[in-house]
Parts: sequence; C-alpha cells; structure tokens
Amino acid sequence: MNDILTIEHCQRAVSDVASFGDNDVVPFDVDTKFVSDCGDKIATALLALGQELGRKSKKDCKSTLHGVHIFSERLLAPVGQSGFRITTKIHPFWNLYLNALAVSLAELHEPQRSDRAHSYRFSESGPGLFDKEASWRKFRESTLEECDEKNKAQVVVQTDISSFYEHVNHHRLENFIGDLTGSDSNIPTQIDVILNQLAVGRSFGLPVGGQASRVLSEIILSSIDRTLTAEGVCWRRYVDDFVIVSDSQQDAYKDLGILAHALGDFGLTLNRSKTNLLSSKHYQDYVEAQLGSGDGDARRLKEIDLHFDPYSDTAITDYDDLKQTVEQIDIGRLIALELDKGQPDSFVVAQASRTLVLLEPGNALGVVASLLDQRNIHAFRANWSTIMRGVAHLRSSQCHLEIHDQLDELLDLIPQKAPHLIRVDTNALHYLRALRFKKSATRAAFLLELFKTKRSSTVRRACIDCWRQWKDRDRFISLRNEWSTLGQGEQRMLWLAAPTFGDDGIKFRKQTQRTVGQLWGLGLQRSEDPFVPLFLEWAENASAI
Repeated sequence: MNDILTIEHCQRAVSDVASFGDNDVVPFDVDTKFVSDCGDKIATALLALGQELGRKSKKDCKSTLHGVHIFSERLLAPVGQSGFRITTKIHPFWNLYLNALAVSLAELHEPQRSDRAHSYRFSESGPGLFDKEASWRKFRESTLEECDEKNKAQVVVQTDISSFYEHVNHHRLENFIGDLTGSDSNIPTQIDVILNQLAVGRSFGLPVGGQASRVLSEIILSSIDRTLTAEGVCWRRYVDDFVIVSDSQQDAYKDLGILAHALGDFGLTLNRSKTNLLSSKHYQDYVEAQLGSGDGDARRLKEIDLHFDPYSDTAITDYDDLKQTVEQIDIGRLIALELDKGQPDSFVVAQASRTLVLLEPGNALGVVASLLDQRNIHAFRANWSTIMRGVAHLRSSQCHLEIHDQLDELLDLIPQKAPHLIRVDTNALHYLRALRFKKSATRAAFLLELFKTKRSSTVRRACIDCWRQWKDRDRFISLRNEWSTLGQGEQRMLWLAAPTFGDDGIKFRKQTQRTVGQLWGLGLQRSEDPFVPLFLEWAENASAI
C-alpha cells in the first residue's frame, strides 16, 4: 500500500499534544508530560504502526483494528449557561495516532479549501497545527466586509448546523478521505474503524475535544462550501457557523434553502433556534458590539490577545507588556458589572479569568473572591473551566504566595456552596486540578467521596493524581489492594505514584510489573507493544513528575 504518513506528520501530532494537551475541554494530566518527555520515541512508534498497517490490505487492516480495544470515555461537559455536550477522552497513544493521520490529511486538504472557510486552517509549521490568524474574530470581521451600506435591502443570514459533530456519517467521511489519499491508501479504512470504535459501534459521530475531529469535520464541510460557491451564494463559515449575505429577503430565503438542501445530502439539518435573518445594518451593529463595544475597560479586555496556555507557568509571551496592560483595567469592576446583567458576557468573564495571574496578589484575590462568592458562582457557571484554570494558575504562581492560603479557603467552600457544578465530569476535573497543591481535611473527605461515587475512570484517575501530589500514603495502600479492580488509566496513575511512597511503592511495582504489559498493551497481536515499554521507561522518573 502506498500510504502517506511520514515521521513529520507524527512529530507534528506529538508536538501539538505536548504543547496544548490531548483534549481542549479537559485539563492537562500526566499523560501530556509523558508525551512531551518521550516525543521523539513516540513519533517513531506511531510511524512504525502506520507503516505496519499501511502494508496490509484494506480487509486485513480492518480486521486488525477491529481486534483492538481502543480505550475511550465519554465525559459530560457544560456548554453555555444551561447546555451540555459529550466530550471524549481517548487512550493517549491512539489519540496521537489518530491525530497523526489527521495531520497527513490536513496537509493534503488545505490547498483545496475555500478562503471563505475561516476555521482550522492548517499551518505548515508549528507551534500548533492551525494558523492562529484564522480566528473566529477574523471570521466575523470578514462577514462585515461583505455588507454593502448602499444596499438597504441587503439581508444577512446567521445559522449553524444542529448537533454537527454527533451526526457526521463515517462512510461519507471515508469516501471523502479516499478522494484525498487515492485508492491505494488504507488510511480511510483506518479512520473509519477507529471512529467506529470511539462511537461504540455506531456509524456516525466525531469525538469532541481533539484535533483530529477538527480536521475531519473540515473535510466534510468543504463539500458544503463547494456547493454554496457553485450556486453563487455569498457565504462565510467558521466550523458549523454560517453567515450568508444576500441582496434581498427573497434571495436570503433562496440561499438558506440551498444550504439546507446541501446539508440534507449528508443527513444534517440547520439549527432552527439559531437561524436568524437580519438587515445588513442590524447585523453590522450586532457584530461590532460583539467584537468590542460598550464599557472602555471591557473593550480593552476583549481586545487583549493572550498568547498563553492557561495550564503552563512559563508560556506567557511579552509578560511585562501584558501585565502593564491588564493592570490598567479594573477587572474587579468589570466582574461586578457583569453580575448586574441578566446573563454575564462569557467572553469578558473568560478574559478576566485568563488575566488573573497578571494582577497584583490583592487584586487577583478580590476578583477570585467575587467569582467564587456563593451569591455569584452559579451566574458564572458557563465559565467554570476558565475560572478554575485561572485559580490553578494563581495557586502555582510563586509571585502570588501571599494569597495561596486564602485561595485554598475559597476552594474548600465550593463542595458546600455549589455541589451541583462539580457533579459535571469536566467541571470536577478542573476543580481537582486546583486542589492538587495542598491537602486539607475538607479536600480529603471530598476526594474520597468523589472517587467512590464517580464511575468515570478519568475523574477517578484525577483523584489518584491529587493523592499522589499530597503524598497520601493511606490512600496509596488502600488503592494498591484494589489494583485488579482499577481501570487501565487509574492503574497507570497509581504506578506513577508508587515511588512517592518509598519501600511500599517499590514492593508494589515488583509485585505488579509482570502483569502491566498484558493489562496496558494495545492488543495489536505484535511481538513488541509500542506503548507499554515507553511508558514504563518514562515512569522510572515518576517521583520527579
């Protein structure tokens, strides 16, 4: 078979996960550190697997992958003020492999894409897989360029696809991928089988949260783009959000029908509740307000471009300039203003949370106290993950040592003040990320109850990571005795924790080492597993992780 996967594709996939994590809905965990530390070796292992599968016939390739169990877990994540969606946590090696295949496809697909599609434009070089200039803001600004102030009859249509990721048809996607790779490649077959496993046997749906799904979704949507262009529709798109600019009400109705018909060919439908027809003037006013109108401080906060990963302590670029800019904005006043609204501006709250570490300790503590106040915390529920990331960033900052105790006190009150928020899987994960710095009686009781009652392996794994950070020997001994009942991810986390506990940990590893190859293996029926040896070698230095 003449397949297209190269070491460069594998390296890009590894580099992206090492820098930005494997899923943008859940916080980083130690697997990200594993990928970062062992990047070159993992990339080589990914390529070896790709070459092995690439040499097989499509039938044998399909049979091989159907014989493998690919661990994945569906986690509940909030969307907006009251919505929810499912995100997918995938085994780190298979997530990287799927991403590597996606990188190879993105490289082929990018030259064929329309300039009117603004989402996830593949970049030839890093950091990251996608061009940062191709942003949602640029998308909105480009729609304004289509508006003609002289045409008073002009109408703008805003709409999106109803539950797009959940309804992507694997077979249709396989065919489009085949058009990119050529008939000799079995990459379309590989992706079809992997997606089928992640969808628990269903023939539709993309996993939410990872980079591969972004690439694959754009491959499907490019067909819609081509149809709209061929029909003479003036359109702009960001992922599944469409804006159509038409010369009149009649044309707007016709153009919307063309889009609906094109989607129907793929079993997709428009979201009726989010489909609006606006006058050109009304639309321009709406977008200009969305991009940065109103209060001067709010506008300046929205315009700040924060090029940093909120999980990293070292990723802020131009730190001093950013800090000076943020200090000129009264973040506390902005938060108070948002509370006066019926529905807070999520982008303002998110930006305020991201800038917490740039504030002086006293100001930062005041903002956090407002965000986590019992009277306010529910109002800010749409920004829970960003708030927790900001608090965790403060909690790890040596420049904010003087407020760490007060931050801990605020965090310890959350299970009593807002237990409903941390029942949601991804909310719990972000909360645990902020708790890992220090043990308290309140946290110990909360974690034990969470571990016992949560079915999610990913959440239970995060609990074990907290106990590892706290050096909680009692919990380690208890979990060691439950080894055979733990999931693979939980076992790997406990294995990493072992060196923290001296002789107890050393003996535990000796007792279980013979079984881990079978328990954690990928099941590829090969003489050498590509994952377990790398992980075990890396785990030798677990005490320093």
